[in-house]
Order: sequence, then C-alpha cells, then structure tokens
Amino acid sequence: MRILIVSQYFWPESFRISDVAKTLAEKGVHVEVLTGKPNYPGGNIFPGYRVRGYQKEVYEGVTVHRIPLFPRGRGGWRLAFNYLSFVLTGLIFAPSLLRGRSFDAIFVFAPSPILQAIPAIFLGWVKCCPVALWVQDLWPESLSATGHVDNPLVIGLVRSVVRVIYRYADLLMVQSQAFIKPVREFAGETPIVYYPNSVDNSFSEPANSDAPNIAGLGDGFSVVFAGNIGAAQAVDVIIEAASILREFENIHFLVLGEGSRREHMLQEAMRLGLINLHLPGRFPFEAMPGILQRASALLVTLTDQPIFAATVPSKVQAYMAVGRPIIACLNGEGARLVLEAEAGLSAPAEDSKALAAVILELYRKTPEEQKRLGENGRQYFLKHFNHEELVDELIEHFKELIRKERK
Repeated sequence: MRILIVSQYFWPESFRISDVAKTLAEKGVHVEVLTGKPNYPGGNIFPGYRVRGYQKEVYEGVTVHRIPLFPRGRGGWRLAFNYLSFVLTGLIFAPSLLRGRSFDAIFVFAPSPILQAIPAIFLGWVKCCPVALWVQDLWPESLSATGHVDNPLVIGLVRSVVRVIYRYADLLMVQSQAFIKPVREFAGETPIVYYPNSVDNSFSEPANSDAPNIAGLGDGFSVVFAGNIGAAQAVDVIIEAASILREFENIHFLVLGEGSRREHMLQEAMRLGLINLHLPGRFPFEAMPGILQRASALLVTLTDQPIFAATVPSKVQAYMAVGRPIIACLNGEGARLVLEAEAGLSAPAEDSKALAAVILELYRKTPEEQKRLGENGRQYFLKHFNHEELVDELIEHFKELIRKERK
C-alpha cells in the first residue's frame, strides 16, 4: 500500500500526523509526505530550512517533500499569506515533484487551514486515487471564533470552499463525535467516520530520561498547561486563576509552549507580580512525556465558543496517556470525555473563579485520590485511544477506500 500524506504541518513541528506517518511506515505501508517548511508555532522558519525552493529529507523511513512556504509570523496578513502559499505552491509544484510516483490513496491531515486539502484533491485527480480528509478543526467557524476573520463576505466564501472540499473528498474522518453533524451539513453524500486523535506510545510509558529542570515543576502542586498559547486557548483565564490563588504559595502554574499570546502572558504576569505563574517556553517533543508525568495536574483550556464545545483538544489524549489528573476548563465534548473517564475535574470555559475552585478542590484531595484520577485517565486512553490500534484502524479505512475506488 502506497500512501501520500498531505499536511501543511509535519515534524519537527509537534503534530499528531508525524507519529501516524512513522507508525504506518513501521507497519509496512509505503508513506511519503507533502508538506511545507516548519515554522509553527513561533512563526519563523526553523534552522536548517529555507523559505524558497524544494527540500527533501527522510524522517523515520518516510520520504518528506517540502515545498516553498511563506512563514506565518505573528499572525494577521502574514498568517493569511502562510495559508495561501501552501495551497498555491502545492498546486504549482507538487504535480511535477511527484511525477512518476503512484499512490493508492492520499491522506490529508487537516487542522486549520482546511484549504490545504485543495492541492491534495487536485493530486487525487492527477494520480487517479481516492482522498481521505482527517478533519481536526471546523471551518469556517474556526476563523471567526479565533478572531482571524469576521467579514461576512469572506466567511461566506470560505463556507463555499469548504463545501466543495468536503464533497470532492472520498472519505471524511472527524476527530470528535460532535463534529459529525456540522460536517454533514457541508459534506453531501461523502462518507463520514469518527477517528479520534491519540499520542505516541512514549506518553503512556515510563519516561526514558529525566525531565529538564523547570522552575515550579516538582515544587509543591504544579498545574501544567502544554501546547499552543493562542487566542483559542483563552489563556487569560490562567492568568486570572493564578492571581486568585496567589496566596497559596505551594500552587504553581506552568504554561509550556509558544504562540501569539505568550508575550501577553509574560507582560501580565510581570504587571500583576505573579511569581506563581511560569512561562519557560517550548521544549523538545521527546522531553514532553517526562515533563507531563512530573506535573501534579494537567490543564486544558479553550474559549467559550460553540465551535470549541464540539472540539476535543489533542492534549486531552496526551494528558490521559501520562496518567496525571486533568483540569478541563472548557465546554462540551472535551470536558465530557474527562468526566466520563473520571480522569479529573472540569470548569466552564473562561470562568476563572470556577477554575481556581476546581484547582483547589484537586489540591486538597489526598495523594491516593489524585493518583486514582490519573490512573482512570490512563486506562481510558488505553481502551479508547491506543495509538497502535488506531493506526491499524486507519489502515483498514485505507483498504476499504481503495477497494471502493477499484470496483
């Protein structure tokens, strides 16, 4: 089986698709990747790469084709150019770069922007093979919910483009059960299946090495947030909760990662004198299991928007895998999963007083009670989100898609 993965994001950027590609290759699938130049989340092209030209490399046995990409910078017009550049260079360069290569199916990893599916669908037509689209974010809702676009005409145009993309795909795979209904409104007769996120096996196994020395981690009760620090994550709720709990000297907030709102958090922490709020930056993916396993609690937040009530942040699965209690400051499907698994506590999205209250509630539980919550999450992860089993399921989806195409 020969699979082409199309994704604007890929290793060394920290996205789920890199683990999927690696495991597919380990299971005997021939995998190639069409992607851009790594620049997420900081906005600058990573060292060793360049904006212009084609670059080719091999990652864990997977051939990676990198096409020109305009870096996202700090958002605004640069982000729009970033999105459009992948579409344009994909349409212009990919057919010639992949000339002579045959594929049984094309698999699109589709967080924002959904527009990255356009060159994949074109390649599917050129290569005469089916296209499966793994929907990670709902568009156009993601644009308005994160504040990137609020023009009704632009939203309407994007809505029409999404409808075309969904209807020209051969299979739509959604990361949340709650995505099925809104995706169906655009999809016409295109089949839709639920296919959740997971994380690499290293998250559910004992860490191989010591975690880096990070201020606040391992000291007292550490509440750790890891991932993109952006508008969608409603990080002001973390600042406000840290301010409310500043008198509890044993409680530390650690926000790991980068993103458009990190500088804002640093400035607010300084302005408010929050010595209990630490922002140490981004750490290598390989270090994350060890870091998360040392946390007292793991925090996930999202804004109070209907679209995010349907979303399950991929960090929920990562948090479950490491076996630490989860604090879910969000609405809808993500909070429901945490509570269903009895893996932690929840608070309404953007409610800082409620967040501070559930942190205190967890802080006051006995070590045995805290450990039980973490273990509940880990067992739920192994039952519902096991990485190896989900990749086997993905291979079966590919086989069925290929069978239908060849009938």
